[in-house]
Amino acid sequence: MTQRFQYRVLQLRESLIGGKLSAERLEKLLNDEAAQGWQLKAITSTEVKGRIGPGGVEGLLVTLERPAS
Repeated sequence: MTQRFQYRVLQLRESLIGGKLSAERLEKLLNDEAAQGWQLKAITSTEVKGRIGPGGVEGLLVTLERPAS
C-alpha cells in the first residue's frame, strides 16, 4: 500500500511575526503545528505580497507534511 500525504503551506510576512523574523515565534508556530501532526518539510525565503500597494516584503513559505487520514 502506498503511503499518502497531505501538505500545508504557510505564508509568513515579517510584519505578521513581529517586524524582523523572530526565531522564538517561528519555533512556537512549528511546535503548534507539530502538535497537530504536521512535520516541517521545507522553509523557503521569498517576497510575500503586502496588503497595500505593489511589491512585497520579505517573508517565508513554510511547507508542512503529514500522513493523509
